[in-house]
Amino acid sequence: MRGMENAQNPSNVGFMKMHGAGNDFVIIDSRGRAAVVTAAMARALGDRNRGVGFDQLAEIRDSDVADFALDFWNSDGSRAGACGNATRCVCDFIMQELGRDAVSLVTERGQLQAVRLADGRVSVNMGHPQRDWAEVPLARAVDTLHLPLAGDPAAVGMGNPHCIFFVPDAEAVDVAALGPALEHDPLYPQRTNVEFASLVGSDHLRMRVWERGAGVTLACGSGTCATVVAAHLRGLTGRSVTVDVDGGVLQVDWRDDGVWLTGPVAHVFDGVLTPAFLAAL
Repeated sequence: MRGMENAQNPSNVGFMKMHGAGNDFVIIDSRGRAAVVTAAMARALGDRNRGVGFDQLAEIRDSDVADFALDFWNSDGSRAGACGNATRCVCDFIMQELGRDAVSLVTERGQLQAVRLADGRVSVNMGHPQRDWAEVPLARAVDTLHLPLAGDPAAVGMGNPHCIFFVPDAEAVDVAALGPALEHDPLYPQRTNVEFASLVGSDHLRMRVWERGAGVTLACGSGTCATVVAAHLRGLTGRSVTVDVDGGVLQVDWRDDGVWLTGPVAHVFDGVLTPAFLAAL
């Protein structure tokens, strides 16, 4: 399925639909050819009524230093710097293709590693968290563990910026109402993902999320990682934490070599974009 068998016919673009804990993706394999995804294509494909629909789009590219490279797009056509659940999904696909249980990949975060566990879940190293205000990035120097915003959120970067609120009950939060304004808060010059998390047990969190450029989603891999980092730094949890998201359960382990994200993956279907759809972009 390399290049979705369309390298010689750019008028047809193949794709996969995948999800990780309900966080859903369109995957386009552009190995062996030039990248095909544009902002206009991402917006059109991301439309759940007129396109395919997704939280993020991932484009697989060739790499000289790893098994493959990945680029990410949000459903509004903006670029994403990281996407943990999409990364896990693509890694599962590549591992099956190569007949291996481990692969390396390159994203904006650098070179990363992923493995498939005995139970079928896929685990990826999302890299080290970005904790300095300039790395997140924020607009000015502030205490990233206690932002000067109502609700006392924390800021953590995981390739994407995150604004994490610890609340008594994440279920009670109106994420759709609060998310848009927080995404565009001036403190975050590149906008931000917004997480609401509550402690439900020892090293066990419940988290809900508003994603930058996508809205409310059932899960967010980089957001889950950022939330666990912030929870540990605030003394709420250890470094290995189970996180219940709207679409399932994810596991985060903050190790010396980076933050590892583990969870289920699913390959739903394959399709081909028609020449008429592509011509209308």
